[in-house]
Amino acid sequence: MTDLEIKEMMAAIGKKAKAASAELSYATAESKQRALIFAAEAIVIRMHDIIAANKLDLDYGLKKGLPLSAMDRLMLDEDRIVSMADGIRSVAEQDDPVGSVIAEWTQPSGLHIKRVRSPLGVIGVIYESRPNVTADAGALCLKAGNAAILRGGSESFHSSILIHECLVAGLKHANIPETSIQLIPTRDRAVVGEMLAMTDYVDVLVPRGGKGLVERVQSDARVPVFAHLEGICHIYVDASADLEKTKAVVMNSKTRRTGICGAAECLLVDKVFFKTHGAPFVRDLLDAGVEVRGDTTIQEIEGVTAAQVGDFGREFLDMIISARVVDGVEGAIAHIQKYGSNHTDCIMAEDTTSVDMFFCRLDSAILMHNASTQFADGGEFGMGAEIGIATGKMHARGPVGVEQLTCFKYLVHGNGAVRA
Repeated sequence: MTDLEIKEMMAAIGKKAKAASAELSYATAESKQRALIFAAEAIVIRMHDIIAANKLDLDYGLKKGLPLSAMDRLMLDEDRIVSMADGIRSVAEQDDPVGSVIAEWTQPSGLHIKRVRSPLGVIGVIYESRPNVTADAGALCLKAGNAAILRGGSESFHSSILIHECLVAGLKHANIPETSIQLIPTRDRAVVGEMLAMTDYVDVLVPRGGKGLVERVQSDARVPVFAHLEGICHIYVDASADLEKTKAVVMNSKTRRTGICGAAECLLVDKVFFKTHGAPFVRDLLDAGVEVRGDTTIQEIEGVTAAQVGDFGREFLDMIISARVVDGVEGAIAHIQKYGSNHTDCIMAEDTTSVDMFFCRLDSAILMHNASTQFADGGEFGMGAEIGIATGKMHARGPVGVEQLTCFKYLVHGNGAVRA
């Protein structure tokens, strides 16, 4: 496509989204719920069509030489498609946030004031590899009364088209404008640049992908952005940690799915714990095929390789983890403050003083105690799904679910009130 054709196409998509958002702002909770339930059913009904489309995407990914972690994010099978549909149903069943009262009070002047939730408007989502984001983002935006413009990755092009068709079928079924959820119908990368500048149409952008994509969006976007740059997640093993709990949590945090942003990338072990127990969970990781890159102390364990400059503070998204011994919880906090990305960090401990200090002094969007970092997910937080993890401090933080995709407005009632 020529630059002019892309500009015209994106302007047309933006205008349709803006018009749809105006209608969505007063769409009934029942109609949105009906649309989502129908869309979830359509995804299950068309499961084999989606898997066939996904096969085309996997072939494309192989030709591009995508790493195994990216291929895993791209792959859809029956279980993942059922999980995708269940996520949409879970979003559908949540309370509708639009119009809900956050706070209300009466002033001495007689004014009765309510602060109520309202939609953001038009949300642009730019994502890579994961076709399930098409379903999650579309469902969450619709539930919160927002129109969505979705720009899926070139790798997930065919899968996303099929999933989007199911979402549109739900919109039609509920008599909601079909343009409430639009998927950009081209792989052309130039549309991303155009999307970043759509200040007349887009109210918020959400990038979901690798560091390169997120850096570009955060650097070049002219509209607000909900994003996290990297998921450099740490697990700190305190002197008071329970050994069996720690072994299970460390293994799950690293190996369950290595290519997601909630996967653990760095292991910190208290020096007293290491001296008393060694680090049997490090040996478990090695036995599971994880490459452990350790400091000089961790290297005492056979099979550990030497950590290199840059291994701490690195998001591997692979069967690799960095590891070092630290001087208690304060040493762990200092390390995380230096190398962390404010995404998710975990403490394994039975001592409440250590836990309180860890939670108080660190400012990550998600802090865990005795739980796998892989729970850093909107679905696991009871949100049904998430559109991403936000690590900034303005408006949304942590998993971005339905409530985080709303803002608020004030409704003020008087009885002929005049100001002195």
